[in-house]
Amino acid sequence: MPQQPVQPGGGAGRRHQRGQGRARRPGHGHGNPAAGSDRRWLAMALVLIVAYMAIEVIVGALAHSLALISDAAHMLTDAAAIALALVAERLAARPPAGGYTFGLRRAEILSAQANGITLLLLAGWLGVQAVHRLRTPPEVAGGTVLVTALAGIVVNLAASWLIHQADRRSLNVEGAFQHILTDLFAFITTAIAGAVMLLTGFDRADGIATLVVVALLVRAGLRLVRESGRIFLEAAPADVDPAELGARLAGHPAVVEVHDLHVWQITSGEPAASAHVLVRDDCDCHAVREELERVLRDGYAITHTTLQVDHSSSTPPSGSDAAHCEAPHGPTHSAIKTDRPG
Repeated sequence: MPQQPVQPGGGAGRRHQRGQGRARRPGHGHGNPAAGSDRRWLAMALVLIVAYMAIEVIVGALAHSLALISDAAHMLTDAAAIALALVAERLAARPPAGGYTFGLRRAEILSAQANGITLLLLAGWLGVQAVHRLRTPPEVAGGTVLVTALAGIVVNLAASWLIHQADRRSLNVEGAFQHILTDLFAFITTAIAGAVMLLTGFDRADGIATLVVVALLVRAGLRLVRESGRIFLEAAPADVDPAELGARLAGHPAVVEVHDLHVWQITSGEPAASAHVLVRDDCDCHAVREELERVLRDGYAITHTTLQVDHSSSTPPSGSDAAHCEAPHGPTHSAIKTDRPG
């Protein structure tokens, strides 16, 4: 993007400068109406799921269907996931206080990781039960399984639609949505198994359908654990390449070097960045900082930034013996310019 002209530095411009920008993802500000809207959609989905889960447990026990029982167990985790998401939404909306300078924003990520882990644990238990059913299949009422599964498809379609109305950029909401979506696919496979058992009497179809559900649970669970883990480990957002970002900052005409560059996520959909930037002595630190913040905002959607900008003469480059940062973290991005004024 075109750079704004760099103003010559005055006496104040030579001093150490810091800049900050901050923006919250929609739906997660304290008192934001969107956050309340998310909670309403989640609450409606929770009521729907709990009501049908109770029906499915009774029917599954009467029909001796592990596929239905597994669906009911998954619906229990759905209900727990939504309830956990609701609690996390409330915690995340609280303003920063005391030692929690970011507030409780990562409560959402804890919720998402808990949802992912429960999916994996449930997959393990159902996998063992399904293998046992395949070895010694019990008699299953295929007609009852089919009817109940078809009703479950309708219920989960409705619940999926409700949660889809919430802000799915939140990993917390996405975790609840993945629970419901996986359960929807599970009901579809259970309905197919019920039809097979009804038409052919092949009782092992119940166990096979359960294994399909297990595969879906593992896929969704691993995704949630992986994405929440990246945030807890403060990895850069998946769509941001720190090396490319550092090179772009270092490519600014006034920049001599960029080091101690960190890019992470405070919570899902809320990236942040910090860096130590050295600029030419004839440039205004404030002006350069504003231009670099604009690059981060417009090019990478990073609005929470902390840039320390110093003149290169007062802060030697990181490779020198008198470097300002004794142990800079990560690579150093140095400018390569052939037309720099002497």
